[in-house]
Amino acid sequence: MTGTCSESVPFLAKSNPRTSSDTVGCAHESNRARPEAGAANGGAHVDFDRRIERRATASFKWDLYPGDVLPLWVADMDFASPPPVVEALRARAEHGVFGYSLVPDSLVEAIIVHLERRYGWRIERDWIVWLPSVVPGLNLACDAFAAPGEAVLAITPVYPPFLEAPGERGRRLVTVPADLRSGRWELPLEALEEAVTPDTRALLFCHPHNPLGRVWRRDEITALMGFCRHHDLVLVSDEIHCDLILDDLAHVPAALACPGDADRVVTLMSPSKTFNLPGLNFAFAIVEDEELRQRFRQPGEGILPFPGCFAIAAAEAAYRDGGAWHAGLLEYLRDNRDLVEAFVAAELPGVTTTHVEATYLAWLDVHRLGLEDPAAACRSAGVALSAGAAFGDPACLRLNFGCRRETLQEGLRRLRAALA
Repeated sequence: MTGTCSESVPFLAKSNPRTSSDTVGCAHESNRARPEAGAANGGAHVDFDRRIERRATASFKWDLYPGDVLPLWVADMDFASPPPVVEALRARAEHGVFGYSLVPDSLVEAIIVHLERRYGWRIERDWIVWLPSVVPGLNLACDAFAAPGEAVLAITPVYPPFLEAPGERGRRLVTVPADLRSGRWELPLEALEEAVTPDTRALLFCHPHNPLGRVWRRDEITALMGFCRHHDLVLVSDEIHCDLILDDLAHVPAALACPGDADRVVTLMSPSKTFNLPGLNFAFAIVEDEELRQRFRQPGEGILPFPGCFAIAAAEAAYRDGGAWHAGLLEYLRDNRDLVEAFVAAELPGVTTTHVEATYLAWLDVHRLGLEDPAAACRSAGVALSAGAAFGDPACLRLNFGCRRETLQEGLRRLRAALA
């Protein structure tokens, strides 16, 4: 099943960019309105179509399935990380000594500048808690804010660790499905009110949302925070995809939307999704309130590793000098997103999807096809997607379009054989 299908499909040859009338948002809140660090030479060409062989590299994405299956599943991208990151790692490797590392002030400053430049959010260095990835942060939060047997809320479908962490920590998971209204996913505030119990202690929140691709607006976050305040819940906001906004919209950090609620907000962030660094294991939490920060930090003491020297070098270079690459990435992902949405609408009549405002992930509803195992059907056709059951909906699939255009085109052709 390797190679490129010779059959001609017009929008598989050229993407179908959305017009300005398809976007929603205010110009003064646009992500594009804030120049990014390292973007002075934003016109520099980045070749996201360059083929990089990932098979036989112990790649979780490419080596888990047989070689004739195209992997459009787990959320890492097939692009080389920004050149400044590669150069920083090369320089660190050439040093030859890989001992324990301190987190340098220069990395802390790069994070602070990045958040203030992109979001107008000024944080203090003492608010940062270092993590090996966002997932341990979800588990820490369950331990820190709920006692064994107490409840933790999550809105489904959602990234699987949201659904796994409470049970793994001996807490009770309570799920509430997101509302789909007129083709747009909404926060299920009424259903949350019905689901919350006196022993509910925290809400795990995906912002922007994986896999629904929603950028939650300020008024939505404010309403959700009002719910948390009313029921005395801690909001744990996973914002790992915040730098991957594809529409002309603003990401508003939950803590910035409701600054008066600092005593109940934990924000989880990482450069790993944006700059394609998941294998380096680096993330952080931002917790303004000192008491809440100590509660969050305590369960990980003596367990979580300190950031390694390569992760530190890569993260600093990404935040400080990755701006031009990041701008090019967003343009490329927008075209890939448009290609996926056009293909589903034209070629997969039994499949529906909603518009992806952020991330490089599309959520496909295949319930009308009546497939017993949609992901297995796709793999049989030579393309791997993430099974929706792990996200809370077995009648759906998640498609990763963070790949070369040619790979995506071929994957969509194979998808048509499985789902058309």
